Amino acid sequence: MATLPLGDDKRPITTILIFAAMDSEALPVVEHFKLSRDDGTLFPLSVPWIRYHGCYKDLNLNVIFPGKDPDFGINSVGTVPASLVTYASIQALKPDLLINAGTAGGFKVKGACIFDVYLVSDLAFHDRRIPIPGPDRYGIGLRKSFPTPNLVKELNLKVCKLSTGDSLDMSPQDEKCILANDATIVDMEGAALAYVSSLMKVPAIFIKGVSNFVDGEKSIHEEFKENLQATVVEIRDVVARVVEFINVLKRSFFLFGSSQLGSSWRVKKVKNTKIDRYSLILLR
Repeated sequence: MATLPLGDDKRPITTILIFAAMDSEALPVVEHFKLSRDDGTLFPLSVPWIRYHGCYKDLNLNVIFPGKDPDFGINSVGTVPASLVTYASIQALKPDLLINAGTAGGFKVKGACIFDVYLVSDLAFHDRRIPIPGPDRYGIGLRKSFPTPNLVKELNLKVCKLSTGDSLDMSPQDEKCILANDATIVDMEGAALAYVSSLMKVPAIFIKGVSNFVDGEKSIHEEFKENLQATVVEIRDVVARVVEFINVLKRSFFLFGSSQLGSSWRVKKVKNTKIDRYSLILLR
């Protein structure tokens, strides 16, 4: 199992890239941090990808989403658009941290509740079935997210495993693979972004809010529509808390100096949080 990379441990986090699959997931974060839409020159003119950016305290924030498909006029959801826009954004912006923030379906049987927000520990695919020894492991693509125990503790976040596929519904074969992945929630981009993050050596964390059940009585589509607006508010609030947490630790990084940061230093504003030289500092 691969673990997502640490990145450059000689500098604090300065630039954060936040990916959301849909405008409805991205815009609450954009509005909270009062970000501005860019002039469109970051990406090729032919693509519908959208970026908002700006500064929040000591951090440079970038929110990206794939935009509307030019042929079908709907949100470009799924693993392919997510991978493409995230790869291009990492190439252009050189972020210190990637955050994937978005909705997910949850399993009642695993204890998920509507509006729960999770920090994801493990990510895998459930619809890349390659029944050949060796390639089968590649198809599943199991990866661990960047470890953040201090973040989890300080913000009292729930943690779970995530399974990713390109369909909103769940076939019997998908369900079998999801259960094998021991997933509490499912989405349509997380494991793909974990792959890009690993490839580009950018630490990544995944914040997912439960908008619907995948093992409930209601229609997945109808329940998703019913709960979307309230779920994205919950996601926005957790993203804001995570960004604030990182900013506090970044300030401490500059206060003490990178050469002095070690396990004996503490951040007064974030009680009992250890700092190492890499500012995510702290999240592990």
